[in-house]
Amino acid sequence: MSTALDKFQRLEAMALWRDTPEAQRRDVIVSLGDATLVIKDTNDRALAHWSLPAVRRQNSGTLPAVFFPDGDEGETIEIGEDHLEVIEAIEQLRKAVARPTKNSGRLRKGVIAATTLGILGLGVFWLPGALVNHALRVVPNVARQTIGQDMMQLTTRLTGQHCRSTDAIAAVDALQKRLKVRVITVIPSALREAVALPGNIVLLGRDAVEDYEEPDVAAGFVVAAQTASPDPLRGVLESGGISASLRLLTSGTLPEALLVRHLEDLFATPPRATADETLIAAFEERRVRLKPYALAMDPSGESTLPLIEAAPFTEELPEPVLSDRYWVALQGICGS
Repeated sequence: MSTALDKFQRLEAMALWRDTPEAQRRDVIVSLGDATLVIKDTNDRALAHWSLPAVRRQNSGTLPAVFFPDGDEGETIEIGEDHLEVIEAIEQLRKAVARPTKNSGRLRKGVIAATTLGILGLGVFWLPGALVNHALRVVPNVARQTIGQDMMQLTTRLTGQHCRSTDAIAAVDALQKRLKVRVITVIPSALREAVALPGNIVLLGRDAVEDYEEPDVAAGFVVAAQTASPDPLRGVLESGGISASLRLLTSGTLPEALLVRHLEDLFATPPRATADETLIAAFEERRVRLKPYALAMDPSGESTLPLIEAAPFTEELPEPVLSDRYWVALQGICGS
């Protein structure tokens, strides 16, 4: 295996990468390292690291070759026929690192032990912030989604069962698609506005859908929550200290007690302040009217006047956040 790795190290190719099915493909550089496939932007900044044993090919024998990390077919890279040498190298290396031998069980244990010791070394010598940053760089999207789903399920201990209504299923789906959020869940208590969870999941408070006349307010809470916390997993890891980052790196999971404690903190702490210009840009990108949200935050408009004055889309949007029928259905999602 080491001979194969040495032979192909430092090979590079231009490719197209997207980290989620909804994301636009972007130009990247793919390079081969020590049992890893590294994806970098054109400024040589690392965007993702894939373990070669976990790399899978989506379209064997077809070009451009499409690869993905095992367990997350939504994240892909496409390598064209101009880089056949790199495609062949990836295929050979995948087979080399995955080929079983009579000593493979012993080798696997040794690799795991070495990896764990290496990560423990990082925990000793790195500052906690550096360890968090490293974990955030290498954790796959599927792990983020799993952690977010676990947190969403754990909220029932704090809020009771999530609000559900057959009549509102289509409305929730429409709002998710409109705002490009993977999951939006309305919870009956403990939350007035919204909080963002890992894996592109948002918890939306019951008041956000029941107390306002326009769906733009609820949509605004979603946009504001994700803008205030662009990577919600960071908050979880920072709450858990070094041990949380080490556990995520070694097992891909986080302790349930940490997730519950972080949820309690999210519900008890006021939303993080976001710079006006950042918030304005986020609303413009999602094509959501900002003025209804600004007035919901301060009905007098005094403290949110800069947002109101600079708000994009002050008139009706060509594409409403929700139709009237869907908005009425969403307002009734929690029942009476």
